[in-house]
Amino acid sequence: MIIPPNLAIRSLRDNGYKNAASAIAELIDNSIQHKSKNVELVCLEQDIQLKSSVRSQLHRIAVIDNGSGMNEDVLYRALQFGNGTNLNPENQKGMGKFGMGLPSSSISQAKKVEVWTWKNGLNSAIYSYLCVTEIEKGIMTDVPEPISKEIPSEYIKISNLMKDSQSGTLVLWSNLDRCNWKTATSIFKHSESLIGRMYRYFIDSKKAEIKFLAYNTSNYDKPTINVLAKPNDPLYLMSNTACPDPFHDKPMFEKWGNDIIYPVKYGEIESQIKVRFSYSKPESRANVRNAGDLPYGKHAKTNIGISILRANRELLLDKSLTIGHNTRERWWGCEVEFEPELDEVFGVTNNKQYASNFTEVASIVKGVEDNLISKEEINDEFDEEDPKKVLVNIILDINSKLSTIRSLIQSQKEGSGGEKARHTKDSNTPESIATDASEKRESEGKKSVSDNNPHIKDQDIDIVTEELKDEGLSEEEIENLIKFDEKYVISSTSLDSDAFFSVNVKYDKVLVQLNVNHPAYRNLMEILDDNELSTEMSYEERLKKASLGIKLLLLSWARYEDEQIGNFKERAQQFRREWGKVARDFMDIED
Repeated sequence: MIIPPNLAIRSLRDNGYKNAASAIAELIDNSIQHKSKNVELVCLEQDIQLKSSVRSQLHRIAVIDNGSGMNEDVLYRALQFGNGTNLNPENQKGMGKFGMGLPSSSISQAKKVEVWTWKNGLNSAIYSYLCVTEIEKGIMTDVPEPISKEIPSEYIKISNLMKDSQSGTLVLWSNLDRCNWKTATSIFKHSESLIGRMYRYFIDSKKAEIKFLAYNTSNYDKPTINVLAKPNDPLYLMSNTACPDPFHDKPMFEKWGNDIIYPVKYGEIESQIKVRFSYSKPESRANVRNAGDLPYGKHAKTNIGISILRANRELLLDKSLTIGHNTRERWWGCEVEFEPELDEVFGVTNNKQYASNFTEVASIVKGVEDNLISKEEINDEFDEEDPKKVLVNIILDINSKLSTIRSLIQSQKEGSGGEKARHTKDSNTPESIATDASEKRESEGKKSVSDNNPHIKDQDIDIVTEELKDEGLSEEEIENLIKFDEKYVISSTSLDSDAFFSVNVKYDKVLVQLNVNHPAYRNLMEILDDNELSTEMSYEERLKKASLGIKLLLLSWARYEDEQIGNFKERAQQFRREWGKVARDFMDIED
């Protein structure tokens, strides 16, 4: 015994699953791998008595399927770490491979996992389990031999699958000490999008139906949640998906070119990598007021990145080749598909959470755009026998094609009607409100430098564009400065400075660049915006953290002012008062 089980189990619990939804996906993998047509994700809540109220809290999680079930030997091996039925290369044609999924995902969230499985009706069910507490105490040193055991009646009652299936499996998690979401609603909210995206091809082709169910243990007659998972397609080429109206029943994007097949030879393996691209249809953006802020635009924002598919199941949405905070990134899609035989090439981890080689190479390729490395130097980064070498030219080609698609998206006209609607004086955007306030101050004789400058729209646009490009402004910043009516433009960028933001006057316009590298950006802007970071938190948590960020920003100024002496302190106090007067005019907004 090299590592005692009671010590190893603690390390195995920290196995890299991103969240409960990712761990649950491992169980769904097993279900689909074992020919399940239907899978139920069931959350059971229990009422907890607090001091002055009763609160429903997540109590147990179950995954039920109508697959082929397991015999005693398979169940025993399925609960062992590093064992299973897909360890031999000839069996590695589907999602399973590493023999870690069931036990590893389970103990990452719960202290106990129990399994009932049957091959000839419910009465044939056999049972075994793992218990972290028993392993830690040295009581459990091996997987208990499977025994015949009756399935708890409550699961038979709430599951439609069990009533009709001759074979299947029930996996039950209890003592959910590491589950980061505490209610069934949270599990559903965070799992719906991820699971819909991971298994979109199985759901869309009717090969699998995944249902979310939730019950309170005080009432097994009526579910509190009963929803079928819909495909969440980051390429937006499918119909009848989770995308909001009006693109729930029709594609929002169209294909760019044909699927590209890259032949791959690695050692004795000959395989292929398939890549496809998509981009927004004009109707999703033309003559639309601020499409990115509409429900379908916000939905697209959550799917930014390259979808890496392994055996038709998404591993991850890789953002290595995306352009930071460019809002147009949501309007393209890219999918890279491969089979498990190329796991070593892609660097697939045993929990199927990452494709580390793809991410590493893509991050280096991104350096070409940032002028950090040349294309020639990238190939020199890896030895010929390095599996990452296989990916270099493929990812370079993907990146080149994405540049072409970005130009196409940029050239799409969103329609003058939509732009005018977005930039009328009735708009409630910060830029529009600030423009009105500035005009009011100007009318009162409080002139600024930009007020006296020539209007940018009166200039030769081509000359101005080249001038602003030479100053390092992005295409989107230049477009916003030239095209829109407001005096102010806010953008997010990486500044080589300790400042939270910069202020640059460009003709009669003022460009405010927020520094994405500053902690204030992470603790204010990203928390308040809808993105992958903020959606992990409740609105209450986001507001609380943003409030903390604002207060710390004020207190940091107080400290700065307190550190000044003599005339510098008087000057800082005067700056504060003058800024307060301007802020009063800008923030005097009617409710």
